[in-house]
Amino acid sequence: MPDKDAEPGSDTPAKAGAGPASAETKPEAKKAKTEAKPAPAEKTKPDAGQAAEKAAPEAKPAPAEKTKPALAETKPGAEKAAPEAKPAPAETKPVPAKATQPQKPAPAETKPAPAEPALPEFEKGLSDRIVAQFGERAQIRFVKPDRVGIRVAREDVREVASYLRDQMNFDHAESVTGVDYPADKEIEVVYHLGSYGDESLARQVLELATRAPREDVPRPGRDSTVLPSLREVFYSVEFHERECFEMLGVYFEDHPDNRRLLLPEDWADIPPLRKDFAIKGR
Repeated sequence: MPDKDAEPGSDTPAKAGAGPASAETKPEAKKAKTEAKPAPAEKTKPDAGQAAEKAAPEAKPAPAEKTKPALAETKPGAEKAAPEAKPAPAETKPVPAKATQPQKPAPAETKPAPAEPALPEFEKGLSDRIVAQFGERAQIRFVKPDRVGIRVAREDVREVASYLRDQMNFDHAESVTGVDYPADKEIEVVYHLGSYGDESLARQVLELATRAPREDVPRPGRDSTVLPSLREVFYSVEFHERECFEMLGVYFEDHPDNRRLLLPEDWADIPPLRKDFAIKGR
């Protein structure tokens, strides 16, 4: 009996205690195993699945949304660029046409430039002699083949005429005429001089012009429309100056016979060659 009591007190309880302890450890180990198994399964499977599912839908629509509209946007852009690029060469075409048109008159403007020094040598020599003698008092109006024109003040006309006769051999006046300039309030008298004695001047006509003041209400011989007479320099001007006197109202000082030549003596109207003269009844 002591042996029976000893068994449960010493060995058997220890064994018995070891038995259930081992039994208790097994289910704990099993539980640990079971708990350990689903842990990685729950952590790995749903994480990987969710990551794959999240990555998949986010990755797939991203390129689809970005690439497709990008291509769709480039297409209308190319369509817009195409029609805009077409009118560009159309605008550039008229530019050279406009640029070439104003360049055409340029050579026309440069052509007359060399014509200026190409004055007739003989006539240029005559004008140079006059300018060398009288300077600014004699204005050269033109130099042409067989023609030279000068203009002087009325107080210098007799001195210049004497020089042309004595030094340059223009020995007679071929004609005398007048021009009315109402806007300038002047009347111009022009002497056309030639030469009988100098054969080199046979074709030359020298125009000597001077001006007198113009009166709006003329009183020939009693107003300021007066010029020195060249009757003592060129005898042939006697009748020509008389004609200018009655037709334009220019009175010539020192002329021996300032009478009417063509008009009646009782002429009471303004000189008929003035521009403000009007024929009666028209």
